[in-house]
Amino acid sequence: MTDGGKTVSKTGYFTHRDCWKHEMGPGHPECPERLDAIEDRLLITGLGDALERYEAPEAALADIELAHGRLHIASLRGLTDWLREEVEAGGPSHTQVDPDTSINVHTWKAALRSAGAALAATDAVMAGEISNAFCAVRPPGHHACRDKAMGFCFFNNVAIAAKYALQRYNLQRVAVIDFDVHHGNGTEDILAGDDRALMVSFFQHPFFPYSGDQNPASNMLNVPVAAYTRGMDVREIIEMTWMPRLEAFEPEMIFISAGFDAHREDDMGQLGLVEQDYAWITHRIVDVARRFSKGRIVSCLEGGYMPSALARSVEAHLRVLADL
Repeated sequence: MTDGGKTVSKTGYFTHRDCWKHEMGPGHPECPERLDAIEDRLLITGLGDALERYEAPEAALADIELAHGRLHIASLRGLTDWLREEVEAGGPSHTQVDPDTSINVHTWKAALRSAGAALAATDAVMAGEISNAFCAVRPPGHHACRDKAMGFCFFNNVAIAAKYALQRYNLQRVAVIDFDVHHGNGTEDILAGDDRALMVSFFQHPFFPYSGDQNPASNMLNVPVAAYTRGMDVREIIEMTWMPRLEAFEPEMIFISAGFDAHREDDMGQLGLVEQDYAWITHRIVDVARRFSKGRIVSCLEGGYMPSALARSVEAHLRVLADL
């Protein structure tokens, strides 16, 4: 695509400095350094120059309500206000939401930016400004259920964007593809039974959040895989299970929950993927998008906790999205 002789990058990169300010305490694996690792990799490799950078806006609460109950949204906002008062009075800097998940005074804004990135990416892709997009955001989203924050997640960025695409652009069919090592239980909770959406995923099982294997709704294709499964086996699973369902569904837009914690170097899980596997998976998704979705893909960062492996995997994912 050219614009008056100037080449316009076809892959958008959405992030915001607010996403660095949310943190859950010393030593927590879901940390701001994850985004630093990605940014450093883009700089060192020069890949960042090939991407169209966007500042993520804050999501409108009305759009978050497409996927979440008002009470859930209000309680997170109220908890933030309470914590701010506590901090100003010399109290603790964090408050727990679940045993693994806590907020600081910046979490609310970061969560709005993360969802806002997915929404703005959807708008930019639908407008034809870019072909596809990657949202380098945190907190992640795929464990956030309609009425519950959990598993490092507060708002379900991908589910919000998928619901928004259906409503705002009157699309008939959207696909959500989740390759995080953990089952995207929140996305399933929000999208199950909505036949306009198809969700396909693989995930280590049995493993947190101990779900996804019990009679899922007909629009969910969950493939539990055993610990120590290697990339070639995952590729075969994708070819045999995901591809026929995606091709039959003919999605008009594709959303990716891009978790990179199934990497063999990531000790958050015990799967054996490497960068080349993420490149291959992304190629297969791009193939489907080109055939049915006018190339329209919005990918959002989920897990990936070993900074070096995360950065290399995101690079591999982005190179395929950007066709480099």
